Amino acid sequence: MRTQVAIIGAGPSGLLLGALLNQAGIDNIILERQSGDYVLGRIRAGVLEQVTVDLLDEVGVSQRLHKEGLVHGGIELLFAGKRHRIDMNSLTGGKNVVVYGQTEVTRDLMADRATKGLTTIYDAHDVQVHDFDSANPSVTYTTEGQAQTLQCDFIAGCDGFHGVCRASVPEGSITEYEKVYPFGWLGILADVPPVSHELIYANTDRGFALCSMRSATRSRYYVQVPLTDKVEDWSDERFWADLKNHLDPEAQANLVTGPSIEKSIAPLRSFVAEPMRFGRMFLAGDAAHIVPPTGAKGLNLAATDVKYLSHALTEYYAEKSNAGIDHYSQRCLRRIWRAERFSWWFTSLMHQFPDTAGFGQKVQEAELDYLVHSASASRSLAENYVGLPLNFGE
Repeated sequence: MRTQVAIIGAGPSGLLLGALLNQAGIDNIILERQSGDYVLGRIRAGVLEQVTVDLLDEVGVSQRLHKEGLVHGGIELLFAGKRHRIDMNSLTGGKNVVVYGQTEVTRDLMADRATKGLTTIYDAHDVQVHDFDSANPSVTYTTEGQAQTLQCDFIAGCDGFHGVCRASVPEGSITEYEKVYPFGWLGILADVPPVSHELIYANTDRGFALCSMRSATRSRYYVQVPLTDKVEDWSDERFWADLKNHLDPEAQANLVTGPSIEKSIAPLRSFVAEPMRFGRMFLAGDAAHIVPPTGAKGLNLAATDVKYLSHALTEYYAEKSNAGIDHYSQRCLRRIWRAERFSWWFTSLMHQFPDTAGFGQKVQEAELDYLVHSASASRSLAENYVGLPLNFGE
């Protein structure tokens, strides 16, 4: 079997890349080691920057997003017992974010790919990438007990942090930068109305909390917990009581509780792998970088990676030019490090760190006080939160 671009991973980045390439007339096949149902069962974030919404518009899969997505023009910062709204819309000249679950983005892209008859091979086991430093790369895998080989021109590694693509790069060819945070997020998903119509980011002496949502009837809440905590230690009742103690009186009064649909603890890390191109193999999304969920940059960074990659590959096939391919890694990394900086800063500002209690808490509250009362500081937060333009600084 042969294709022009072999895409490893059928998450939103791989599916979006496939849609962009198909629109440009570039043949592609997606290989995914899990089943389609498993992929759709993964619970992920859902705050989309305008750039990401524009990309979904571009490939024609945004109809449900525009019908069901919640447009947010601001966020609220809660500290010292009081909420302060950051009006992102007015501070950025009319830009917003859209709350629409990553699972739903994946579902829309999967449905579109199936409708167009494009090939996605699920349950592809033992995936291995070969000869990506040559003009004739290939991918081997096993499906239904049969060994298969996929010949291709290029390989796109959209297979996540633990995927095979980055792991296949020769030792010494890649530099990894990582920061592991000393806490995690305990998250709960429940079919209850949100406590507020916009996200609330809370900084308290009990630690961080986030009040988010997936729809007008489904909420997603988080509280900061030590890495030693286990999900089984947290009953629904304990979670709701702890969350309530993070909130201001108005939010406490508005909080509706109910049984959890999903509950999990996610560790926080910042991670970047450089470079993102190795011959004819490219890394994109979580395969190349991880950001803390504070600020909601993960999916949005993955979307811009594949936009740059699709443009580079389209330029290669249409114009016989290597320029986009040669600059792919550098272009992505410049944007990635900006998002890494913002996510690190926002995480450092909002969370309680074990070694900075007391004095550190007061310093955070002072910085937050400055942030909400300085137009330039508020604008910086707003610009980064809604997402910098694709060509920012170029």
